[in-house]
Formats: sequence, structure tokens, C-alpha cells
Amino acid sequence: MERNMSMTKVAMPEQEPNVRNKNFSEVALGYTKEMAMEEAARCLNCKHKPCMEGCPVNVPIPGFIEKVAEGDFEGAYEIITSENALPAICGRVCPQENQCEGKCVRGIKGEPVAIGRLERFVADYHMANVKPAEVQIEKNGKRVAVVGSGPAGITCAGELIKKGYDVTVFEALHKAGGVLSYGIPEFRLPKDLVAKEIETVEKLGVDIETNVIVGRSVTIDELMEQGYEAVFVGSGAGLPRFLNIPGENLLGVYSANEFLTRVNLMKAYKFPETPTPVKVGKKVAVVGAGNVAMDAARTAKRLGAEEVYIVYRRSEEELPARAEEVHHAKEEGIIFKLLNNPCAIHGENGWVTGIEVIKQELGEPDDSGRRSPKPVEGSNYVIDVDTVVIAIGQSPNPLIRQTTPGLDTQKWGGIIVEEDTMKTSKDGVYAGGDTVTGAATVILAMGAGKKAAKAIDEYLSK
Repeated sequence: MERNMSMTKVAMPEQEPNVRNKNFSEVALGYTKEMAMEEAARCLNCKHKPCMEGCPVNVPIPGFIEKVAEGDFEGAYEIITSENALPAICGRVCPQENQCEGKCVRGIKGEPVAIGRLERFVADYHMANVKPAEVQIEKNGKRVAVVGSGPAGITCAGELIKKGYDVTVFEALHKAGGVLSYGIPEFRLPKDLVAKEIETVEKLGVDIETNVIVGRSVTIDELMEQGYEAVFVGSGAGLPRFLNIPGENLLGVYSANEFLTRVNLMKAYKFPETPTPVKVGKKVAVVGAGNVAMDAARTAKRLGAEEVYIVYRRSEEELPARAEEVHHAKEEGIIFKLLNNPCAIHGENGWVTGIEVIKQELGEPDDSGRRSPKPVEGSNYVIDVDTVVIAIGQSPNPLIRQTTPGLDTQKWGGIIVEEDTMKTSKDGVYAGGDTVTGAATVILAMGAGKKAAKAIDEYLSK
């Protein structure tokens, strides 16, 4: 095979910005076979495999890329899924630039190999062309409960079912998938694709029970009494944080969590064909600048808003969202109001009419290394808007810690675990993902689910 020594990635076809910002179809259209093989030929197949060091689930990256370069796409799929149960999702939403691609040798003098795009291609090709094989698993007679059907829970369940355990997943909402279903918009992660990935795990024998709120419907102690020998908690971080400024209770103010859930689970993305369960005005302010803020802003644009602002108290250099998401948002006409911090939300007759901000200047770096913003006295002004979405982070729901005696948690609500095993302070209970770390990435949650499954197996095999 001849190596492709191009310094740049094979470009991914995309919808035009002024077309896509009016629909909910996927922005990136994916590689063709020829594009995938051409990009795969850029991989040097390094002996020391630095890309794998950046992958939280240890996918044998050079191995699967070599198969793609040869045109053996199913061989590539088998290699990926030996370590990653959700490749079509990871190929789309992982921050590859900070993980596998960030370690790629080709990135030193040019662009790294497009590992994420290749993973997406392989997963999509498999779904479109290969009928899943029947899997025979020898049962060991032991039962494990998993709380939450997001990336951590689904990964843990999939790993344990393959080891012979009977696994039941308890999901609070009416649809499985966690943040994959309610949080990430259709144009970044199509919902039918999420359903197919979850179906793959169900076909292995995982039982998913929806509309079960652990901590209300049943407690962790009660699950243990029912015969589950271990419990994995992957309940995510679904409790939104707010600004604590005047006017936050006005109509037209949403948390990003509520806004995106209404759009995704309640299908507001089908507007105007169906009545929308979310009211979006002509002018929208999204407070925050992470990936969730970008998702909310780009969603508001697609729901018909004429002007959408990202209001963020730091500068361009400190934007926490993925570079790709910021780039797409700008292309789609999102207006960035940087170095502005909200101090009040104004209203009339109970509804939002504007958001008051005060300009900021950057001082010394804070503990995270980002420069701390300081207000510029007398610089307040009001941005006229009729909808405000607050996207400044989320915390774990307090239900689990409130109803589980003996479970140690951080002051901010995260469950405390042993780093190597994801074991909690309560015997037989393990936890991982956002409920431990606070809001983080899909792939880190999956890595925690894998680690916990291995530890649970060792614990129950004693």
C-alpha cells in the first residue's frame, strides 16, 4: 500500500452553512469509500502507536485504519468494536483533537489523520451493509443493575453482558440513551443512529427498563435486596446550574438542559411540521461557550431565531467548546458577544425583553489556567432578546446521594470513587461518567463504564 503523504486531511463533505442552519439534518455528510481509503493511507502505522495513548477506551487505532486503507471495512469494524461499543457515536461527538488525533505524529508538521471521520465511516458502513450476527453468551447466573442508559451505563452493561452477567439498566426517562438522546442535537448526532447503537447492546441480552427513577421508584439498597449482586451508577449530570441573577425566573428563560431535552425528546426539531414544545423568539441569547452552548445556539437558529448571541465572559482564546463546533456556529451566523458577563435579565409582563451585561477585561490566570475576567465599571448595556438559554454547566442529580446511605460524595455532588476500579465507599456499588466527574465527554464516560465492568467482574468472581 502506498502511503498518502498529504499534509492535510481529506475534507469531509458538509451541508452549506446557509442551508443547514434552517434544517436538522446532519451537518457533516461522511466519507465515501474512496475518501476513507485515501485518508487511511495517511496513517504511518507507527510502532509506538501514540494515538492509542489518547483514547480513553484503548481502540487499536492503527490496526483499524490499516484495514480501511486495504478496503476491509468489516475487518476495521471488528477491531474498533473489540474495545468500543458505540463507534458511530464516538466518530461524531468525541473531541478527537484533544485525544487520539492530538497525539498523532502526522499532526506535528501538518494535520493529524482524521481518526474520528474514519471511525464514523466504518461504523456507518457496517450499519448500512452488514446484518448483525447472532451472539451466543454463556450465562454465569449473576445479576448486575446499571443506573442510567447514557454512555457510561450502556458501555458498562455491554461489557458485563458479554462476560455472562444478567444486566438490567434502569433509565429515568422514557427513552434510552441519556445525553445521547436528550442532549446532543439531531444535526450532530441523528437519533435513529443512537437507537441502533443501543439496539445492538439490547440484542446481546441487556434489559433496559425506562421510566424508573432510582432514588424514587426504587433505591440502590432495594435493588441489592432484589438480588442484584452489584450496581453501577451512571446517572450523569442532569442538574442545571444557574447564574443567580435577577430575572432568571422570567418566562422565556431556559436551562440548556431543558431547552435541548424539549427539542430532542419532544421532537421540536420536527418544527414546523409538528407543534413545537419550545418557544423560541426572534432574538436569543445563550449564556456560556461550551459544546452545550454551541448546541443550544445552533438549535435556536434552526428553530427560526433571526439573531442568536453567544454571551461569554472570557475571550476567543478561552472558549471551552470544540474548535469544530465554534467554526460551525460562526459559519451558521451565530453572533459571539465575548468579554461580556450577564448581570440581570429584564422583562415585561412576565416575559424576557433583554439581558443586561457588563463588559469584562482579562486579568491573571485562575486555577484552571484560564485568565480571570474582571468587570469594567460603568460598561453595562442591554442586549434586546426575547429568549435566554443558560448553558454554564450541570451537576449530578442529588437523588442518588440523598437515598443511598454510606455513599460518599464531593461537596458539589459528585460520587467519590477509587480511580482504578470506579468502586464507591459502598460495598458492591460502582460509579462512573458525569455523576463522578461532573459534565465531561461521551468517551470519558464510556472509559469509566469499561473500567467499572472489569472491576465488577473481578469483585463477583472472587
